[in-house]
Amino acid sequence: MDIFDKCYAFTLADDYKAQGIYPYFRALETRQDTEVIMEGKRRIMLGSNNYLGLTTCPEVIEAGIKAFEQYGSGCSGSRFLNGTLQLHLELEAELRDFLRKDDVITFSTGFQSNLGIISAIVGRNDYVICDRENHASIYDGCRLSYGKMLRYQHADMADLEKVLARVPDTAGILIVTDGVFSMGGDVAKLPEIVALAKKYGARVMVDDAHGLGVMGEGGRGTASHFGLENEVDIYMGTFSKSLASLGGYMAGDAKVVDYVRHNSRPYIFSASMTPASAASALAALRYLRKHPEIVDRLRSLGNYARDGLKKRGLEIIESETPIVPIYTYDAVNTLTKAKELYDAGVYVNSSLPPATPPDGCLLRTSYMASHTEALLDEAMDIIQKVMLG
Repeated sequence: MDIFDKCYAFTLADDYKAQGIYPYFRALETRQDTEVIMEGKRRIMLGSNNYLGLTTCPEVIEAGIKAFEQYGSGCSGSRFLNGTLQLHLELEAELRDFLRKDDVITFSTGFQSNLGIISAIVGRNDYVICDRENHASIYDGCRLSYGKMLRYQHADMADLEKVLARVPDTAGILIVTDGVFSMGGDVAKLPEIVALAKKYGARVMVDDAHGLGVMGEGGRGTASHFGLENEVDIYMGTFSKSLASLGGYMAGDAKVVDYVRHNSRPYIFSASMTPASAASALAALRYLRKHPEIVDRLRSLGNYARDGLKKRGLEIIESETPIVPIYTYDAVNTLTKAKELYDAGVYVNSSLPPATPPDGCLLRTSYMASHTEALLDEAMDIIQKVMLG
């Protein structure tokens, strides 16, 4: 058998292209903003994770340019060796202070963060327990570890307790959950998760990629939203969303962070964040700290969009975040509607299996603090026309 047989047999992408509904790899010709030029035409951007709109913030852009000029284009090595800049240390210190944790370690990408944290913490004879709708990077981090992964039904606390009850008393347990789930926009039931963790002697890790800058006091995330900052053991997050850059982080107890720093293979054997990425993330963090009202603006616009879509007769997933998915159910209908919206001037994301159940496909809309109500009204009128005729 030729190992490439599976590659030649894969036709799904070609099938969608033949139908004219293939939605991926569309090229932007302008900055990531509320309105973009994509493939030569203006599109209202409702498919970005640029929640605070800081990719176009002058302070963020200037910081990236200055870092490029001062430090060059890259670090050419791992943090262990020649790849640690004073800039990395400043970013970690200020993020540690913002998140009110003992220590912070930064990674080159958000995906790498989950790989690096989970694979280092979860060892042989340990258990890692996941919500079924956790991000793919969490699953891959579990696979990279030597521990045993168990899953519970999405947001089902009774099922989580059943899973916890199956774990031997002698095993270490890490419960990992998204804080804000990226597809549905719903928020983890952290109070119940923390209570069960205490009951069964487990530790709790929250992937706050979509929570930082979105939830909590001044955008401090999901644990802050619930007043559980001292109860969640590990925060993981990214810089590619609210902080308008590229990279990721782990925040937690200093001894635990230092263990990961010295035992995480994805961290040890990867080049460090580029200077421009680190500087941009730091500038975005500083902007957020100076302007906490931007989080309130984002929340207001998310509510405005949610109410506007419902008033226009759209069936959505209810949440309290700037992620507002619209039900489309099957894959072909989802891709067809996404293409019609794109042609009409609105970009949204198609959410298909394995990110959703086969009969639960979605059009995922997401909003930025830099949107205006007038622009959202224009977009929602287009969505109504396309979706409902």
